[in-house]
Amino acid sequence: MTGKEEKRNIKTYAALVFVLVFLFALTLMYLVNQEQEQEEKLKATYMAEATVSRVEAQLSQYLTKADVLKNLVEDGHELNDEQFKVLAQVMQDDTHIIEAIELAQDGIITQVYPLAGNEKAVGLDFFADPAREKEANLAMQSGQYTIAGPFELRQGGMGVLLFDPIYTTDEQGEQSFWGFSVMVLNWENFIEDMELQSLENASYHYQIWRRSMSTGEKVTIAQCDNPVLDNPLEVVCEVPNDTWYFEIVPKNGWISRTQQFFSVIFAFVLATLLTMGYWQSAWRRHREVVYAEKLGMAARKEKQANEAKTRFLFNMSHDMRTPMNAIIGYSDLLDQHADEPEKVSDYIGKIRSSSNLLLSLINYVLEMTRIESGKITLKEEVGCFTELMDSLRIIFEPTIQKKHLTYNCQMQIGHDYVIADRTKLREVIFNIISNAIKYTPDGGAVSVKLEEQETEMSGRACYRIVVEDTGIGMSKDYLPHIFEEFTRERTSTESKVAGAGLGMPIVKALVDLMGGTVQVESEEGHGTRFTIELELPIASEQQIHEKKENQIEELAKNLNGCRILLAEDNDLNAEIAMTILQEHGVQVERAVNGEECVEMLKAQTADYYDAVLMDIQMPVMNGYDAARAIRQLTTPHAAVSIIAMTANAFEEDKQKAFAAGMDAYITKPVDVVSMMKTLHQIIETHRSDPDLSENKYL
Repeated sequence: MTGKEEKRNIKTYAALVFVLVFLFALTLMYLVNQEQEQEEKLKATYMAEATVSRVEAQLSQYLTKADVLKNLVEDGHELNDEQFKVLAQVMQDDTHIIEAIELAQDGIITQVYPLAGNEKAVGLDFFADPAREKEANLAMQSGQYTIAGPFELRQGGMGVLLFDPIYTTDEQGEQSFWGFSVMVLNWENFIEDMELQSLENASYHYQIWRRSMSTGEKVTIAQCDNPVLDNPLEVVCEVPNDTWYFEIVPKNGWISRTQQFFSVIFAFVLATLLTMGYWQSAWRRHREVVYAEKLGMAARKEKQANEAKTRFLFNMSHDMRTPMNAIIGYSDLLDQHADEPEKVSDYIGKIRSSSNLLLSLINYVLEMTRIESGKITLKEEVGCFTELMDSLRIIFEPTIQKKHLTYNCQMQIGHDYVIADRTKLREVIFNIISNAIKYTPDGGAVSVKLEEQETEMSGRACYRIVVEDTGIGMSKDYLPHIFEEFTRERTSTESKVAGAGLGMPIVKALVDLMGGTVQVESEEGHGTRFTIELELPIASEQQIHEKKENQIEELAKNLNGCRILLAEDNDLNAEIAMTILQEHGVQVERAVNGEECVEMLKAQTADYYDAVLMDIQMPVMNGYDAARAIRQLTTPHAAVSIIAMTANAFEEDKQKAFAAGMDAYITKPVDVVSMMKTLHQIIETHRSDPDLSENKYL
């Protein structure tokens, strides 16, 4: 399992722990709250039932008093006004809840006590009054004590009527309805006597209601200041011939919102703490595992590094001793044969060649050191792929010809100009093509393909560079180590190719720095295929224009102080070429034909001229013969770079020039940029890449 997968798993498990603990804590708090709610409901039930008991006891008391009048009438007593008054006075209470006492024969009020203030009630027919007829009929038909109201009284105010039906028995023993003994209760005093205020004092909201006998709708009898009850507890109160419903709930609810909120907070905090504990524990274990892996990896890397250093020292010792032995050996021979010019020139050339090889090995080591120290950064400059590939072709052309290799370069791109570090990009492609050429036997093939691929990024292009050869290839066991420092599958003795094993690590480091990828496929004895993919910004038209304007100045700056030998018989053409070169700081000397060119070259030291610009069609000796004559010299002069400059622009003319030993080819009329660029490439290659550009003709 990779480190990223392990981290992802820890995050997933931590999230799972949080969810599970959070749900468990919520469930636990829910059960605790449910238990508390049950306790609160038990308390509320007690409070409600105590209130109901008071109501029932109070109504029972009134029923007892009402039975006094009922019994007298049923016993056949006819009560005059005075007798009724005396009895009614006795039935009055000190709390003034009983507002009035009435006798209603046949349902019509005939006697009222006290009469004062209740005169309007006299003569009221209960059976004819819409608000009272339901309860009156119910009391008459059931023969039971019945409560009605509260509602507006005829004499004013709110009240409740207690109907106590009276039945008399005749001589035959048959009962008949006589009327009612009615007790009028002051509703406000009645409510006060029920001590409902104590419920609010105990932090309860309440409501008492009943069903209307006429409409069936809910009718509120009494309620607190906050009539909206959420999830109330309901207790049934049985009253005479009716049912009241008593609803009660704590002011803050069975479970307060604060408590509910803190229940969620508690669950969240508990889940967070346990998750953090799990996270720290799992992360500590992960770090311990990673640390152990790192220790193991460090040990393996140290072992590999020691092995690599050992191989490096062995390879470097061998590869450096080889040119050093040549330098020392030929120096001794030079001392012994100082009076033999031909041998002196030969020994000096071989000493120079060995010195250049030694220098290239040292440069590789220094380059890798700079990369590892992080001192290398990428420059942002306009680069041209066509120019890059042409310059590389010129560099490798002599070696390709000498080894009789088939070299094929294809370009399928839509954007030629990009923003990149030209030097680093050139170094990457140069190293891979160089290896392909080095490790491909004579008569083999090397192909380079550059193609542009689609990308979704606006203003950018994706380039795929494939370098394939038919060389000696690499074994499958070595492929995983190809980008490791100081590693080589074969020593220079085995492969006959010198090197420090740093070329491919440098390629990998530079490609990584550019944000690209490099892959290699190889089979021993069947060649190698390198694939590089880079995504680069596309240069704008303005940037391309500025690049072309500055190109000549940059090339001229690099060529400043160089000395060129121009072989040109035409005075006008010579004047043009010399003027262009001299204006850019290049020193130019002219030969009017090929023979004079060879003589002028031999007359100076071997490093006097940096390059020869050779016209082809000249009198006395043409350019082809002059180039062959130079390459056949037995002195270091034979290594000078020769560039054909002619109006012969056919491919066969170009091949004839290369066959004669020339290094590059410029067509007339001369393009300033092309000429300066070719000179720069040839001269710089000769100076900086002696491994590929050293004299092959000595």
